[in-house]
Amino acid sequence: MKGMPEERAVLAGEYIIKNGATVRAAAKEFGVSKSTVHKDVSDRLMRINPNLYREVKAVLEKNKQERHIRGGKATKEKYAKLR
Repeated sequence: MKGMPEERAVLAGEYIIKNGATVRAAAKEFGVSKSTVHKDVSDRLMRINPNLYREVKAVLEKNKQERHIRGGKATKEKYAKLR
């Protein structure tokens, strides 16, 4: 979904909260780059809807804390397939 940045920011924020999604997953869902989603939910959303911004920020912080675990699982699966 390209087009109206403000509308896209709100939709991306709601998607992230509803699904506990990462920025990468939201970018794939909306057909935009990770940078665009990050700018939408970190800059634009703060100005448009501060309450939604705080909720999104909490989900993204949780994802940030867990990313090393997801990376380890992905590596483990990769090498399990090679055997």
